[in-house]
Amino acid sequence: MKKTLGDLPADALAGTVVAVRADLNVPLSDGEVADATRIERTVPTLRHLTEAGAKVVVLSHLGRPGGRVRPKLTLEPVARRVGRMVDAEVRFCAHTRGPRVHEAVSDLQPGMVAVLENTRFDPGETANDPSLARDWAAWADHFVLDAFGTSHRAHASTAGLPRAVRRNGGEAVAGFLVARELAALGDALTEPRRPFVAVIGGAKISGKIDVIDALLPRVDALLVGGAMANTFFLAMGMETGTSLVEPDRTAAARRLMVAAGARLVLPVDCAVAASIDPRAEVRFVDRGDIAADEVIGDIGPVTVEMFRSHLREAATVVWNGPMGVCELASLAEGTRGVAHAAAEAADGGATVIVGGGDSAAAVRATGVAARISDVSTGGGASLALLAGRELPGVDALSDLEAREQG
Repeated sequence: MKKTLGDLPADALAGTVVAVRADLNVPLSDGEVADATRIERTVPTLRHLTEAGAKVVVLSHLGRPGGRVRPKLTLEPVARRVGRMVDAEVRFCAHTRGPRVHEAVSDLQPGMVAVLENTRFDPGETANDPSLARDWAAWADHFVLDAFGTSHRAHASTAGLPRAVRRNGGEAVAGFLVARELAALGDALTEPRRPFVAVIGGAKISGKIDVIDALLPRVDALLVGGAMANTFFLAMGMETGTSLVEPDRTAAARRLMVAAGARLVLPVDCAVAASIDPRAEVRFVDRGDIAADEVIGDIGPVTVEMFRSHLREAATVVWNGPMGVCELASLAEGTRGVAHAAAEAADGGATVIVGGGDSAAAVRATGVAARISDVSTGGGASLALLAGRELPGVDALSDLEAREQG
């Protein structure tokens, strides 16, 4: 067990400098935040710290600048939005490390917040450069991880910094967002209420074989959609047309089908078209009637109803990955249908956890996010947990029983 922010008494935070690794990787439009959902999720942690009298320094990445300064990916507009959402003075520091950052931190008063520039402007971030972590740890008394979406990355701000803070005698703890997501997924995987149903989608089976292997011994049903289902079709000797498939993974698909038996539920019908194009005409066919010149773009309506029947009976649901090419309206009905079915399951008392960018976006787009038990902020981190892998960012935090040394 790792320590959380709730394990630190407020008087231990007063006057200290707390580095918060948040996930402020939000979409921008015309230089302003277009969707503040990720900011909203970390506001409780920021408010708790400022109200306790801490000096809060927020670190985050935005986009993929590749270790160089890209003005379009500056966090300055994000800092402005944070300032409108937190009851505290929020300053922006246009630097990631060095004397300017140290000066900005020293100028903070208790209850104030500073947002540093995009951590990925510095190549040392993704390289987990120890010198960068030490530079940050020189001014940080404590560290809070509130970026579940990046906790599976061994970067300087997620893994190097908390370890450096702990070496200096400080605490490294999970913020409220991370603690909630770890608890939700942890409970679902270790002590799920049954029936336990997992829904896995996305493009490639190769990226989720570990997840399926880890889930199979635990679930009562594993529903597979998205292009990854095509590789199972190919393994069954079916025509997949011009669809995305992984021929080199058919042996793995056959192995999984044998291991799962009836618990592995594949689509029985599909949405197909001449090409993945918004103008292409879509038709629904049985999975055995796909033409050689057609591409599979979504699960069909019969499959949606079949998946809904499984979800209706479930007590625990974990969903990661879209059912089709959901960025196209003509091929998004399967994902939307599963989103509605997941919400209906939650309405019936099931614990429903949705992770992954596309599936999380789907529940928001269909207006059912408020009905879902937990919409995870981290697709990759969720997958890592589902696959039974350690999260470097979480592993670097202080243990609840006794803080590790070094």
